[in-house]
Amino acid sequence: MEDGVLKEGFLVKRGHIVHNWKVRWFILRQNTLLYYKLEAGRKVNPPKGRILLDGCTITCPCLEYENRPLLIKLKTQTSTEYFLEACSREERDAWAFEITGAIHAGQPGKVQQLHILKNSFKLPPHISLHRIIDKMHDSSSGIRPSPNMEQGSTYKKTFIGSSLVDWLISNSFAASRLEAVTLASMLMEENFLRPVGARSTGAIRSGDLVEQFLDDSTALYTFAESCKKKISPKEEISLSTVELSGTVVKQGYLAKQGHKRKNWKVRRFVLRKDPAFLHYYDPSKEENRPVGGFSLRGSLVSALEDNGVPTGVKGNVQGNLFKVITKDDTHYYIQASSKAERSEWIEAIKQLT
Repeated sequence: MEDGVLKEGFLVKRGHIVHNWKVRWFILRQNTLLYYKLEAGRKVNPPKGRILLDGCTITCPCLEYENRPLLIKLKTQTSTEYFLEACSREERDAWAFEITGAIHAGQPGKVQQLHILKNSFKLPPHISLHRIIDKMHDSSSGIRPSPNMEQGSTYKKTFIGSSLVDWLISNSFAASRLEAVTLASMLMEENFLRPVGARSTGAIRSGDLVEQFLDDSTALYTFAESCKKKISPKEEISLSTVELSGTVVKQGYLAKQGHKRKNWKVRRFVLRKDPAFLHYYDPSKEENRPVGGFSLRGSLVSALEDNGVPTGVKGNVQGNLFKVITKDDTHYYIQASSKAERSEWIEAIKQLT
């Protein structure tokens, strides 16, 4: 990283005039968040724009777009709003942490509080959010939604925040109330649960990084409808659900060369195991369905030379490139944003070939 750069990488940004979504390269400095257009997977100088962080407020998670749950919202002193989407919850939280630290650089107490947050509870690798939700739906030992009243209104099929915290602890998904609150927040961020009523919804929209889920007998929650959506027969034909059933091992934004036009576009790549597949998504689209992917069984992956443009690569694209050759001899040319990131991807893919 260059001197003074706190964090850099790809984020998807909503346009100001036309509300379309485009991938930009972001560089965070102490007082400014810069963003750049891309050509062939690389940033184009000068910056396309800059966000002044002095007096800025941050909302994370931001729930204003139902189909984009990984958003950060920034609001400047002049009330300009920026919506930025990350490729994963971990990456979103890392950006939010660094941006909040830059905003509050002159407030040591706030920065220390953020460090405590960053090093707080992590979901154990053997427990999946899907497993927790399935257990919550269990007719004998799960959470039983019932009518609950808040501020004179009755909400059907809801449960109170403190009851869920109790349930997570009693079922050994969390060891303390703090861990249970963090876990419940994860379930909301991943659209398994949603807040109901003014109390719980207000906590989400406050933008407070410390407390999103309320361990409270007056805060109401329910199962999100998105959990119950079924895949249509048409979707089952076009993309095998088996491909997407594996455990996510790694995900992130990478640039990929097209097969026909040979142009370069940034895609969100998701690596899964059991079965081993690498899928890629168009981050500018609302629907969360891959635009392509391939099985890694029998595939070969290797780094390409950094000096000059390698054979098979079109355009002046060089540096941090690697190639995946599938079992049926299809060649995929992919570019990471750094040598370290390229090494991480190659190593992760090799484990599954």
